[in-house]
Amino acid sequence: MVGEKITRFIEYATNNFLPLILVCASGGAHMQEGSLSLMQMAKISSTLYDY
Repeated sequence: MVGEKITRFIEYATNNFLPLILVCASGGAHMQEGSLSLMQMAKISSTLYDY
């Protein structure tokens, strides 16, 4: 759910030509994340690339 909100925020900033600042804090334990979390990371990365 959080990944979807971040993606929509990035898309909103892109469509309205707004600056975007994201601060990421992670524990680095990607091996323990579920497949849905990893798919959200890919979706966010793709949207950031378009930005």
